[in-house]
Amino acid sequence: MTGPLISVRDLRVHFPIRGGFLGRPIGWLKAVDGVDLDIAPGESLALVGESGCGKSTLGATILGMQRATAGRIIFNGEDVTSDASVRRADLSRDIQIVFQDPVSALNPKLTIGESIAEPLIVHGTGTREERRRRVAELLELVGLNPGHADRKPNAFSGGQRQRIVIARAIALQPKLLILDEPVSALDVSIRSQILNLLLELQQRLGLSYLFISHDLSVVRHFADRVAVMYLGRIAETGSTAEVFANPVHPYTEALLSAVPLPDPKAQRHRQRIILQGDLPSPANPPAGCRFSTRCPIAVPICRTISPELEALQQGGHSAACHVRAPHS
Repeated sequence: MTGPLISVRDLRVHFPIRGGFLGRPIGWLKAVDGVDLDIAPGESLALVGESGCGKSTLGATILGMQRATAGRIIFNGEDVTSDASVRRADLSRDIQIVFQDPVSALNPKLTIGESIAEPLIVHGTGTREERRRRVAELLELVGLNPGHADRKPNAFSGGQRQRIVIARAIALQPKLLILDEPVSALDVSIRSQILNLLLELQQRLGLSYLFISHDLSVVRHFADRVAVMYLGRIAETGSTAEVFANPVHPYTEALLSAVPLPDPKAQRHRQRIILQGDLPSPANPPAGCRFSTRCPIAVPICRTISPELEALQQGGHSAACHVRAPHS
């Protein structure tokens, strides 16, 4: 396969705001509002931005947990946007998710073996004995003792539970994992272990990742490419190395200015960019550029015309900014 594993084109997810006696729609909350993304086979794409920018909604829509209002999702060359599509019903074989909190992600009444075997049972995969062997194989793959399959989740630590969740997510041999803040609920000492496990599994199984995170220091060492999201739209995208070294969009600059530098001297002389004002409501986004109300370099056009995501001279690096990436 030479093209993208998954392509998202002009994806929009709008939720009705209801009011009045009859609860009729009186407006729309535009959680995702015209997003384009590609993820290649075996690639890790990080999706970053402030809370409320639409990251998790985008992930849930790709997974099929949320219906798209408009736009297209092309997976493996096939349009899987429609909820009525038969292919959409089978998509859970190819796309799985790892949630933020491993405690709530596991049923406390089931043994971990039963939890891991659940997707195999749902999809009618294998006999009981074949599923038992597959569960043992998966536990070993994520660094846990296969002999502990009959234990309940409360017998395991947070890091071990996330390993169990990962084992369940890869049980059906998916092509894409959506990692929604997969280490943010874990102790700092455990985070690197889980991230290393994910990287090892990616190499071994050829997985692609959509890595949703607000922690740019983690993204820097984990992802191949990064997409910066602001108020439902992509502000900047490119290779992780290029975006971190040469951020173009003022919002990206502000986010990166908060990431600690390994060099103490450079850190002392670094100027932190503090954004003024609060994140606007996605129910009433600013006209023009969504970032214009907080942007330190905004000009009049920014407040009237929404900038397109423009390719820059550097390969694969794009930004949506009238000032820094003017339309050619």
